[in-house]
Amino acid sequence: MEANIAVPTDKKETWSGGGVKPFGASYGKMMMWFFILSDALTFSGFLAAYGLTRFKFIDSWPIADEVFTHVPFVHGEFPMIYVAIMTFILIFSSVTMVLAVDAGHQMKKNKVAWYMFATIIGGIIFVGSQAWEWNTFIKGSYGAVKTTDGKVLQFVKDGKQIALADFVTGERTDERVEHTRKNGLWFQSEETIATYSVAQVLAAYNANPDIQVRTELIDNKKKTILSREEGSLQLAKTKMVVEGANLKANEYGNTIFADFFFFITGFHGFHVLSGIVINIIIFFNVILGTYEKRGHYEMVEKVGLYWHFVDLVWVFVFTFFYLV
Repeated sequence: MEANIAVPTDKKETWSGGGVKPFGASYGKMMMWFFILSDALTFSGFLAAYGLTRFKFIDSWPIADEVFTHVPFVHGEFPMIYVAIMTFILIFSSVTMVLAVDAGHQMKKNKVAWYMFATIIGGIIFVGSQAWEWNTFIKGSYGAVKTTDGKVLQFVKDGKQIALADFVTGERTDERVEHTRKNGLWFQSEETIATYSVAQVLAAYNANPDIQVRTELIDNKKKTILSREEGSLQLAKTKMVVEGANLKANEYGNTIFADFFFFITGFHGFHVLSGIVINIIIFFNVILGTYEKRGHYEMVEKVGLYWHFVDLVWVFVFTFFYLV
């Protein structure tokens, strides 16, 4: 005998026989929350690893105010200004997303479209700014040298850091062609050769008695400046000239800082880029009237949850990398 299961007739919306929607949330919204929760744990793990590593190398960690000092098309040092502008733009895009969701609740198609468009523009500006920041970080600002024991030495004059180009003159004395596939050395390649050779830097330092060497070691929130004699002893161990930052060398200090910077900000940037693509798709669906036909703008609300999450994560990334 087959058992008859009574199905309540006053509950029209169910989760495929799984019962009434919990907390009044649709299946799509719940899945978005699950994704956000899992992604939040991932970012938490990355930031925790960054925090522990920084604590371990606290005496040689680069100072953010000395690293992120550039503003596009403007010469001079403006610590943290451009990063603050990027952060404001991303947070403002979160506001426009809130307005888009609210307009969707009111079934105002045109307002949803305009606010979505503003959100997309904000995201594009942020990603473009992050790409510019990466490029500036990779190219470097001053240049430094790295010793055989892995220490990064910078140069200062009157207590302020100066670039290699400010005191090193002439062309490389060991000029040669960089190994690349294009010049026939298909079996071997190397990183871009530095503008100056080690011999040039050492000679320029000895010829300029008003220049001192600064180590990556931090004392009272400032890097340690060596005497001329101590500087000469440290420079005698120079292995290579460093310009900019990559995964092997970092003119700003500890190389691990660059590793974490590229990985975490890149991972976040990928999330923002993904959100932009999704927002563009939904924007065109709004224009085509897809959600008007459905009678609701829930898809806008779901992508809004993702966009708010991306903004919130950046607040933590900004705090860890730039402020603390």
